[in-house]
Amino acid sequence: MPDHPVIPVSVIIVTKGEGASLSPTLAALASFDQIIVVDSGGDADTFAVAQSFGADIVAYTWNGAYPKKRQWCLDHLPLAHDWVFFVDADEIVTPELTRAIADLFSHDGPCADGYFVRGRYVWGGRVLRFGLTNNKLALFNRHAFMFPVVDDLGLPGMGEIEGHYQPVAKKPGARIGVLAPMLTHDAAADPTRWYERHERYAQWEAGMNERGAWPADPVIWRHRLKRVFRALPARGAVAFLYCYVWKCGFLDGGAGFDFARARGWYYRRIAALSRRAFNAQ
Repeated sequence: MPDHPVIPVSVIIVTKGEGASLSPTLAALASFDQIIVVDSGGDADTFAVAQSFGADIVAYTWNGAYPKKRQWCLDHLPLAHDWVFFVDADEIVTPELTRAIADLFSHDGPCADGYFVRGRYVWGGRVLRFGLTNNKLALFNRHAFMFPVVDDLGLPGMGEIEGHYQPVAKKPGARIGVLAPMLTHDAAADPTRWYERHERYAQWEAGMNERGAWPADPVIWRHRLKRVFRALPARGAVAFLYCYVWKCGFLDGGAGFDFARARGWYYRRIAALSRRAFNAQ
């Protein structure tokens, strides 16, 4: 049993037939008051697993227009709370992170309108202690933030869910914090699927770069840094060195090297696709 009151947050898990990986994700969320699994795969296993943990199930079909999946959730789900926490099916919320979130809602409640949640990657079955971490504005007051409409409809690699960008503030002055404890993010349980998925992401990101469609990051310094990084001709090498050397990924041994190499490949692939599109003009 949790050593704190039930957390007054609505957890939203968006899935696409991911019942096989959902059990540990749901098991780690027992402290939260409401859990909703929004599935677009129509997978019976996903529904059965979600129901076994007492989660609500919502079937989703994208109509090819905006809003996409996460904003649709904010617009249409029967949310019991103002605060929402978006968790992916391959993420596990640690006890330390759960306690940190519970502490936010004790006494006078959160002092910010949203919080970045960081994640440690799992690569080759090993939790990486160093190197790159995943950072998402995943815990926020739904009245303060929304997912923006961007000019990506029809782009190769584009899908039903919002891409690699953060929700944006509905009004100026939104306060943003960062939670210190991390979740774990097992995005590469199957390396082949990781590369296939990131090939689609690379096509989408190259198209976003070509259209200049990126929305502003809610944190100014992050927005400026991303603009500089996207313009670098050698961003694949920069991504590898940042992950493996600057962030000490080498301390994770072979798994740290493989992960940094994969990140470098991803950004080299984006650059190659961008050059191909430019030369075709």
